[in-house]
Amino acid sequence: MLRPASLFIGLRYTRARRRNQFISFISLTSMLGLALGVLAMIVVLSVMNGFQQEMSKRILGTLAHASVSQHAGIADWQALAERIKRVEPRVIGTAPYAEIDGMLSHKGAMQPIQITGVSPPDEAAVSQMAAHLRAGRLEELRAGEYGVILGHLTVRRLRLALGDKLTLIIPQASETAAGITPRLHRLTLVGVFKVGADLDASMGLVHVQDSGEMLGLQAGQVPALRLALRDLREAPELSARLAGELGEGYLLRDWSQTQGSLFSAMQMEKTMIGLLLMLIIAVAAFNIVATLIMVVADKRADIAILRTLGMTPGQVMRVFMVQGSVIGAVGTLVGALLGVIAALNLSAWMAWFEQLSGQQVFAADLYVISSLPSQLQWADVALICAAGLSLSFLATLYPAWRAAQTEPAEALRYE
Repeated sequence: MLRPASLFIGLRYTRARRRNQFISFISLTSMLGLALGVLAMIVVLSVMNGFQQEMSKRILGTLAHASVSQHAGIADWQALAERIKRVEPRVIGTAPYAEIDGMLSHKGAMQPIQITGVSPPDEAAVSQMAAHLRAGRLEELRAGEYGVILGHLTVRRLRLALGDKLTLIIPQASETAAGITPRLHRLTLVGVFKVGADLDASMGLVHVQDSGEMLGLQAGQVPALRLALRDLREAPELSARLAGELGEGYLLRDWSQTQGSLFSAMQMEKTMIGLLLMLIIAVAAFNIVATLIMVVADKRADIAILRTLGMTPGQVMRVFMVQGSVIGAVGTLVGALLGVIAALNLSAWMAWFEQLSGQQVFAADLYVISSLPSQLQWADVALICAAGLSLSFLATLYPAWRAAQTEPAEALRYE
């Protein structure tokens, strides 16, 4: 079967056992270095994807995907919830809620806190908080009793126990006979949660009716309505659409406004680590340059003979481009295969190692997670492979150009 001479000779040079074993060693090193770089990038980015997914599940499974509020409070939140579901079927759950910034005080210790008012019967439709409770139940938040559920970090810092009384200081001032003073409310600790994020030190839960009384709302009014969405990525567009449908007087916010900076920082961290790991592939590509330059020096006589037989400089150039590209392609594909296998089985391997060694790498009481998460994204694999193949191809250009500049008479003078 006919095929281009450049392709045939380039593949032949790649398969042939060279006289110079050092060149073969450098070529193998370049291939292994490229495979190692691709493997490392796939595994590290998969782990970062796993961390990001885990944090998203923990944080966005606890906080509001989107919220609707009115300045004077919502009088009939059930009717508003039905209206929203009719207008927007992508809303899969609704519940009343409130947010109050304040300061907790207990035996002289102070802790800033954001109190969230929830309705225990309706909270399961919009939140996974019940799954994160380590003590108590949501149902123990009863209207009028001013019970509170706090994160385990807050409980540890204030040295609290279930049933302890603590004071909530709200900066919203109220006029009394003694003048203008901050509002003070006595709370009772009825539960402890552990999300595994900053929320464990900054958030507390009370009954939504108690939060309404703290804010001075009338009986039956709630400060805001919390929405759970089918797809979190649609939150900004959905909020804008609902704002137009509901009309003036309603304020809509989504998670990208409240937690967007956190996830933007996580995405930036992933990008920067990816760029740093790309240096491993770049070093392997430089090795391909060195390998091909030595091959060109070793094959000067062969190049001269090919030129005298009628091969053009462009064809000579393509011979060595094929050889370097094959080295890059094999290294990239081997690294991608090993990286995919490692990323898909990393969590299981880590669990096996912990079981074998008898030591827990990620202690649940010290780290946000208790296992090493890994989420393989095929878009990352495709991007890494494309980068490896592109750098490998670019690395062939200069050595191939040097080969094309070989003068037959000069190369054969001393042969």
